[in-house]
Amino acid sequence: MSYSLITLWYERQRFLPGILAVAFSALLIALQCGLLLGLFSITSIPIDMSNADVWVGHPEVPSVDLGRPIPESWMSYFPMEEVEQVEPFIEGFGYWDKPTGGMELCVIIGSRMNPNALGAIKQLSLENRMALAQLGAIVVDEGEFGRLGITKIGDTAEVAGRRVSIVGTVSGLKSLAGPYVFCSLETAKSLLRPPPDQVTFLLAKTKSKEAAKRVVEHLKAYPRKIAAFTSEDFSLRSRLHWLFKTKAGVALGLAAMLGLLVGAVVTSQTLYAATVSQLKEYAVLRAMGIPRWRMAFSVLAQSFWVGMAGVAIAIPMIFILAAAGSGAGAKVLLPWWLLVGAVVVTMSMALVSGLWALRSLRLVEPVSLLR
Repeated sequence: MSYSLITLWYERQRFLPGILAVAFSALLIALQCGLLLGLFSITSIPIDMSNADVWVGHPEVPSVDLGRPIPESWMSYFPMEEVEQVEPFIEGFGYWDKPTGGMELCVIIGSRMNPNALGAIKQLSLENRMALAQLGAIVVDEGEFGRLGITKIGDTAEVAGRRVSIVGTVSGLKSLAGPYVFCSLETAKSLLRPPPDQVTFLLAKTKSKEAAKRVVEHLKAYPRKIAAFTSEDFSLRSRLHWLFKTKAGVALGLAAMLGLLVGAVVTSQTLYAATVSQLKEYAVLRAMGIPRWRMAFSVLAQSFWVGMAGVAIAIPMIFILAAAGSGAGAKVLLPWWLLVGAVVVTMSMALVSGLWALRSLRLVEPVSLLR
């Protein structure tokens, strides 16, 4: 190991392309996957930002934004000994008529607005909830003003042919499909006009996380009528639906694989060229009786340290670029398991490149020193 480190230091100009290739691969893998996670976490915002433990909707509902009406009276299916609270939730698409002209598809989300409401997103302040009690009052993300053709709180617009008034804003809740419009149940019913006594979802707060799973299992006795999920399962289901529907995940995955391939090729060729350039040194070691497996270990150690150096460069750059992307409006999630996975994949690539570079050791013979 010490010999490999000394070699890397004195031949750093030769190994620098390989180190940068490894760093680029780790950077691309982490950022592409982080961007993918951030992008599709937007689709499950109504679930993740609610206080509900169980979501019940129409059978085979693919995601939270594609629910269909179900009778509100189906609250009676819940095992009340496991449930603390049940309430309706309405979500659907509507067209926003901009005051400046034109239209924009928006996602209307209606829920109860009391302080312990299950469907109301956590970002709604008490003042906003009180203001939303008025029919036609809505709250939108402040970052969507330009998209919706409004400039300030107090502006009015039309949604689905009904006049609405912006009474407050939230931040960090931009939507993937269309701007979120948060409102009360009554306002949502007036905008979406569902059939009488019909809602999109039924939400429940259970006595514990284990109770939520038992409630879901209980409700699976009615598979032809309803579909029941824990909040975590429904959030994942919504993200996966958008992932495979839009094919964006495939595109980002291919880009990450391309970065890994480029890094592997450059690293392998760098290590191979460095090993070939040191054939005389290896021939001397061979003449001294050093076995080939020791020299092979030295090459693999070099690939290990090249990988470590590349990862050390990549990690701070990942956080810097992720922060820059978030500042520009692109949500990048970097959970610990993603960073660990990127490091493992990158180091594996570096070691495989080292194994590929071992083919140059076949040329090592002491007799080459006499030429």
